[in-house]
Amino acid sequence: MRSIVLIAHNLRSAHNIGSLLRTAEGLGIEKVYLTGYSPYPRAEQDDRLPHIAEKTDKQIAKTALGAEHSIAWEHRADIAPLVTGLKQAGYLVSALEQVPGSTPLPEFKAPDKVAVIVGREVEGVEPEVLDACDAILEIPMAGKKESFNVAAAAAMTLYALRFD
Repeated sequence: MRSIVLIAHNLRSAHNIGSLLRTAEGLGIEKVYLTGYSPYPRAEQDDRLPHIAEKTDKQIAKTALGAEHSIAWEHRADIAPLVTGLKQAGYLVSALEQVPGSTPLPEFKAPDKVAVIVGREVEGVEPEVLDACDAILEIPMAGKKESFNVAAAAAMTLYALRFD
């Protein structure tokens, strides 16, 4: 079975984080990394103010429905060392983004170990993060809208990688 990790980088919405955790858990994703300013559930060594950690944890739990307790996740402030470490561990690091030259998801042939980065809900993945990636994937759009919600796009991508 393919080893897949998800990196949620600089997302603002705790509800999207909860949805990502729930989707990742349901698809058997190895681990979710919550990087940059992405909100994250309460942790044992949590350095946030208690009321902020509690509020964020409750918002995530609303959509995660307990998945935050049953999937491996980790918060990392800086994405760069994470990307380097995953590459050293043999992962192909990909980002989900609409840019010229991206690979349509149905055409992507994933290796045995793959990491998927999803980024900011409106602006997308930062150019410097895209530059560090081995591949950039795009979900072809068939309707009039130009993009999907980050949690929906991640779900489609993770499902395609899990069951291709």
